[in-house]
Amino acid sequence: MSLWGGRFSEPSDEDLRLLNDSINFDYALYAEDIEGSMVYARALAGAGVISADEAETIVDGLRRALQEFDSDSFELAEGDEDIHTAVERRLIEIVGDVGGKLHTGRSRNDQVATDFRLWTMRAADSMAEELRQLQAEILTVAEGHTDTVMPGYTHMQPAQPITAAHWLLSFFWMLERDLDRLGAARARMSVCPLGSGALAGSPFAIDRQRIAAELGFDRPSENSLDAVSDRDFVADMLYVISLCAVHLSRLAEDILIYSSATFGFITLDDRYSTGSSLMPQKRNADPMELMRGKTGRLIGNLTGFLTTLKGLPSGYNKDLQEDKEALFDALETMHQLLPVVTATVRNLQINAEAMESALTDDMLATDLADYLVRKGLPFRQSHHIVGEVVRAAAERRETLSQLPQSALRRISAYFGDDVAEVFDFRRSIKRRDTYGGTAPKAVSAQITQAKARLNS
Repeated sequence: MSLWGGRFSEPSDEDLRLLNDSINFDYALYAEDIEGSMVYARALAGAGVISADEAETIVDGLRRALQEFDSDSFELAEGDEDIHTAVERRLIEIVGDVGGKLHTGRSRNDQVATDFRLWTMRAADSMAEELRQLQAEILTVAEGHTDTVMPGYTHMQPAQPITAAHWLLSFFWMLERDLDRLGAARARMSVCPLGSGALAGSPFAIDRQRIAAELGFDRPSENSLDAVSDRDFVADMLYVISLCAVHLSRLAEDILIYSSATFGFITLDDRYSTGSSLMPQKRNADPMELMRGKTGRLIGNLTGFLTTLKGLPSGYNKDLQEDKEALFDALETMHQLLPVVTATVRNLQINAEAMESALTDDMLATDLADYLVRKGLPFRQSHHIVGEVVRAAAERRETLSQLPQSALRRISAYFGDDVAEVFDFRRSIKRRDTYGGTAPKAVSAQITQAKARLNS
């Protein structure tokens, strides 16, 4: 049953229908479409457009249709070009001609905008819960390694010693920013377009504030022309997902590097590793490679959709039908990835001995410069002097701690007998106990703060 064919003398060409119909993907919005229709039916009764009895008849019919959808017994019919058509067609079959009154003052333009916002709000809540589960696992693993020392890197070069907990917690805070962005996007999308009609608003005195409240929105949309074409919430979600995936891709990259035989800092659980069809010894972190690889696809969904939006004129345009597949794919991809990433973190084996054995004296070069600062030298001079020390050690093929006192004093008279105390990795870490630092004391405080954020 077409909702628009009265002015046409011939039906749509079959090829056009295949291109135009969206029922194969917007079927996912059936619950939101029916929920919005129930609220709208009662709003029509409140405006005196239909009687209260007619509204309840429509609502009862919609409930029956919803039961069919939920039980997978709903049967699509020829002509069901989208979920709105399918629901209205079935409603009329169930309750008769009174079902045809439901669409009074309503357009598929404001209907789909409402459905999709409702669906996306719920999807955002679900994604937030999955992110919190990953954060919880990061915290659990980190708590066991506040004293585990490992190399920290910049430019993929050994830099300074840090704790394993500090490394893990860096990803907790990335995810916390993702949750902040997700919450902000969720708040912005909580605006109800229903009652905007095709673009000009409704000629009937429906209570849009009440409609918005009953559907769980914060408020009705302010401008009907903008409301039917506003897909900022889709772009917002695609951006949030893309940046979150970038953060998860960085975590995946670290896991790939640190679990390699070259590093051996961590070992992956067999359940979250794969093997080689040729080389029996291989243990591959394929899930992490998939996380890294699918990030490109998620970014592609964002850039593709922004390109779709960039040249649209005012009002609803059919181009906007491209919104759902991009977001459905992005959210489904994250829904597949997050449980695997979470389980991988939960079952990580941290190899503390391998981490500590990878520490080298040159990672304490900054500590050596700080030693000179404490003796009264400006840091810039200290930095230059320690650079000479590093060069001297390299020329002698010795580590910094192996350089004799005489060699150090030839470079600077500020080096005293107590310089040997610098070459202690745990002492180095404990000194970095300022807020947000890597010292066990600071990391423990960070964990307490993180738990509070997670439970708030």
